[in-house]
Amino acid sequence: MPDERTHRTRAMTAAQCSRRHLLALAGAAAAGSVLAACGAQEKAAAPRHRRTTDLAHFRSRPDLEPPVVEVSGGAGAAGGATGGYVFVTPGGPLIVDARGEPIWFRKAPHYSTNLRVQQFQGRPVLTWWQGTSAPWGVGASGEYLVLDSQYREVTRVRGANGIPADLHEFVIAPDGTAYFTAYQVVTGDLSAVGGPTNAKMLEAWIQGVDLATGALVFEWRSSDHIALTETYRTYKPSSSFPFTPVHLNSIDPLPDGNLLVSARHTWTVYKVDRATGQVLWRLGGKQSDFTLGPGVHFAWQHDVVWHAGNVLSIFDNESPPPEAKQSAGLVLHVTETARNVTLLHAYHYPGEELLVGAQGSVQFLPDGDVFMGWGLQPYFTQYRHDGKPVLEGRFKKYSSYRAYRVPWTGAPAEPPAVAVERRSGGRLHVYASWNGSTETARWSVLGGRSPGSLSELGTAARSGFETAIDVSAPTDVRFVAARALDRRGHVLGTSPAAKVRGE
Repeated sequence: MPDERTHRTRAMTAAQCSRRHLLALAGAAAAGSVLAACGAQEKAAAPRHRRTTDLAHFRSRPDLEPPVVEVSGGAGAAGGATGGYVFVTPGGPLIVDARGEPIWFRKAPHYSTNLRVQQFQGRPVLTWWQGTSAPWGVGASGEYLVLDSQYREVTRVRGANGIPADLHEFVIAPDGTAYFTAYQVVTGDLSAVGGPTNAKMLEAWIQGVDLATGALVFEWRSSDHIALTETYRTYKPSSSFPFTPVHLNSIDPLPDGNLLVSARHTWTVYKVDRATGQVLWRLGGKQSDFTLGPGVHFAWQHDVVWHAGNVLSIFDNESPPPEAKQSAGLVLHVTETARNVTLLHAYHYPGEELLVGAQGSVQFLPDGDVFMGWGLQPYFTQYRHDGKPVLEGRFKKYSSYRAYRVPWTGAPAEPPAVAVERRSGGRLHVYASWNGSTETARWSVLGGRSPGSLSELGTAARSGFETAIDVSAPTDVRFVAARALDRRGHVLGTSPAAKVRGE
């Protein structure tokens, strides 16, 4: 399995720290308190959305089969205005609602990570990585896809200069530059870490492309700026894998134009000068430029994001090998001028000590809630800013590098889908769905003797990804179509006519 995660863009309002959240955290810091790690609260109610298999099956779309997501809680935490949909990549890019019901799914070849909503040219887009992974946890070959709100492809991004685009990070900056991680196996001198002078090692790169033109506008490699002696990895002569001293896994474009970069294997957050590539400061690790206050410690971390008010969020894996008993989502206050860091909050998995060996994400929601993906562990959790869990999700199959909760409006370019069966007593059982539609509120069932002579047979409220509708129909009805309606009754789209089965 690859060693990392999925989402975050500064341009996304949902990924930024709300004023209410910052005031709450700043108040705790001013009082000199370090809030206790949360997670000891009572577990949320039992999941109310279950299926008997690991994959969902739909008669109108038998080709999809998204992994089942079980969700508990959600009352008060759900709602598109302050929460939105959940974006994950178990078995392919998947959007689900607060009940775990699929909204959109797309099968991906091999492996996928990092499904999220970003902004490009003033419009929301979906982005994710898909490809193959190397045994040592980076992308061996792959590309990033960018889709519009109709799920039409805008562009694809691949690595430049023969270096494959990596699975860990792809973030679109406000100026339209897309930054992503990349890796290359090289030969290097590892004597500084007890290895030979001529050995294979994995060099980490950051590339930046102008998303509109595809031109390479930025390139940075770890060996120019990070010494081998900064690593916490131990060279093992018996290993057949290339030595990986750095392992970059997140990039965050900062308001001042520079980049915030997380290196898992050095336990360090680097601020990189966008113009020169020089490291401006190190936070954490063996050469930290900051004084870390009580409780501030992270190791093997992921998903480092800078927020308004000099607040930093980190998914602190602490493993492997284990440096603590459990992983956490850390919220830190950073004073760049005085070079000190204060712990504001640590979010732990509710009810048990959960240690996450790789991957993971922390997201601030606009209403002050915190949303976390637990990486290799098949969970996601939403908390109030004080640590109370209000939403918990579990994948019955696979896991997700990152998880995000974001508002999204999808209007698929493809038409709805329908399947129909004739039942006894002159009734038809109709199955209607529309992969990716967020605006469908009701379904209208149309039937007739031919595809060109259809009239309405009945309607039903949308009840999930696929809505089952039982209607009465004359015996001469041979074809059925499904028409999607919004909350005002306006027609959004109509499926092709399907022949009635079971005759």
